[in-house]
Amino acid sequence: MERSLKNVLVVSCGFLLLFTAYGGLQNLQSSLYSEQGLGVATLSTLYASVLLSSMFLPPILIKRFGCKWTIVGSMCCYVVFSLGNFHANWYTLIPTSILLGLGAAPLWSAQGTYLTIMGNLQAEKAGKLGKDVVNQYFGIFFLVFQSSGVWGNLISSLVFGKMSGQGCGVLAILLVTVFLESVEDKLENEGERGSGPPPLWSTLLSTFMLFRDKRLCLLMFLPLYSGFQQGFLSGEYTKSYVTCALGIHFVGYVMICFSAMTALCSLLYGKISKHTGRAALYMLGAAIHLSCIVVFLLWHPNPAQLPVFFVLSGLWGMADAVWQTQNNALFGVLFEENKEPAFANYRLGEAVGYVIAFGYSSFLCVSTKLYILLGVLSLAVVGYGVVEYLESKTACKVLAAEEKNQAEEEGMRTEM
Repeated sequence: MERSLKNVLVVSCGFLLLFTAYGGLQNLQSSLYSEQGLGVATLSTLYASVLLSSMFLPPILIKRFGCKWTIVGSMCCYVVFSLGNFHANWYTLIPTSILLGLGAAPLWSAQGTYLTIMGNLQAEKAGKLGKDVVNQYFGIFFLVFQSSGVWGNLISSLVFGKMSGQGCGVLAILLVTVFLESVEDKLENEGERGSGPPPLWSTLLSTFMLFRDKRLCLLMFLPLYSGFQQGFLSGEYTKSYVTCALGIHFVGYVMICFSAMTALCSLLYGKISKHTGRAALYMLGAAIHLSCIVVFLLWHPNPAQLPVFFVLSGLWGMADAVWQTQNNALFGVLFEENKEPAFANYRLGEAVGYVIAFGYSSFLCVSTKLYILLGVLSLAVVGYGVVEYLESKTACKVLAAEEKNQAEEEGMRTEM
């Protein structure tokens, strides 16, 4: 097995263990969060911390400590949050939710940066296109990672869910610490590392400075929609459709179906993207979600239609796999020179989507939320389409310049 693929699997299995623990724990908290406003306060604090973290921390931590140790440190924040839940009260959940929020953005930014660098290094060795290998690596990662939704829902139904969850988090940290290679060492070996770390102030502002690139401004609707659509599935679909018609005991099974489809399709999209191109996959994801939104607007859930609940969650997972794999690969490929701030902005956009969806969940009706979701999806598709158009124009100009230079060189040789 190639060393790059081994490292991808280590990262993937580390996230699988960590989020199997966190996902199961999150499901167990639903009863605790309903008392005395503790749940609302905890979630609000968590989202606020993620937003703050996304703005400043990822580029600084990744530049100073590298991807590996940023991942390890951020995983520790998740384990501390799980420890705080053994005695769930205001004095344990609020501070640990702040810590978890601060660790979330660096964790995901470091993961995206690590896989992008590994993919490009492997592509260079194998003589392949970087975007194809990066896509494949993200497909493998989300295959393994999304299966955590299956195991997390199973664990959450067990009496010993909290204890097993804490053990999974510790195992994730040990796995990454012991077996993951530092990508910075690999860059040094390849002779590609920079001369030294940039000044702190430029690193601190790099997340915001990247907005000078109009491509980022147009693409920010993609992570925003990703946050919206995940929030809709985990909040509105489970509450307003599954629970109302089938009962709360079916929620776990429906979410297992969603996670399984996302995992399998992530691997599939990572493999076929080099043949289909990313635009075709984005159109597929948009068409599936558009169809599902129309169904949700017209459908009146009925317990006699049991298979429909699973078909819809499976279709939603098929499209979610597009957003997860292609969004991460797209940000890594387009902003290769600014990977850390690019992925920080990606997490910022996704967190904003979560916050807005969480903020209006209690006072807007389901149909209004679906129309908002449809609007954000439309903006995301349009923004992405404009970026693809700009990229194709740039590629044509580069190709024309290369052909011109080649013709001039041939002309000079002819004259000689």
